[in-house]
Amino acid sequence: MSHVAEMPRSKVKINIKKGLVTVNGNIVKKGDIQVTPADHITFDGKRLEYLGLRYYMLNKPQGYVCANSDELHPTVFDLIEEPNLKDFHVAGRLDIDTTGLVLLTNDGDWSHQITSPKKQKFKTYVLESRDELTEEALAQLEQGVELHGEKQATLPAKAELIDKFALRLSICEGKYHQVKRMLAAVGNQVVELHRENIAGIELDPTLAEGEYRPLTDEEISIINAS
Repeated sequence: MSHVAEMPRSKVKINIKKGLVTVNGNIVKKGDIQVTPADHITFDGKRLEYLGLRYYMLNKPQGYVCANSDELHPTVFDLIEEPNLKDFHVAGRLDIDTTGLVLLTNDGDWSHQITSPKKQKFKTYVLESRDELTEEALAQLEQGVELHGEKQATLPAKAELIDKFALRLSICEGKYHQVKRMLAAVGNQVVELHRENIAGIELDPTLAEGEYRPLTDEEISIINAS
């Protein structure tokens, strides 16, 4: 079974007129025919697969940017070997030096559930700090802190101390460099940052850095249900 190839519309029309396309065994000669994912469609004798809406999780390494293209750096899409990725986007970006869970999809409504501030979906990070983390700092992070250049304090977060220099932090916003700025607001600095969970979707521990896999139906449904 072949994937749908990216082809100019003019060339598609020419190939249809040549009789190279069939739908359910019948040669079609017009491009305005309506088809469904259940239809059996062939091009030049090979069956085409309807790809539809797709969802992937990636364990992002350092050095990659969360963009479809970039002139200076490799992007997360350079790590994905799948057809027709031009309509895909990242549902919740990470900085170039941040590692961990990235979700990629061509379903805009689904990703909006993750990225919209109104939905308040928590994203969980594990960080290492420059200085020792204090109980006072954790309390400030949980209550909300004022970020430089922002008029309102951050929304309440969830903070769990792992050790003196490591913290698990869950936030439901996505401000620019937010975790790093929150640590700066309590007089500390992020040394390493890793995202392990987005809205209940956990990074698969079997994925090495740079590896990815499709989301399961259960993982996909978590976003709409939460």
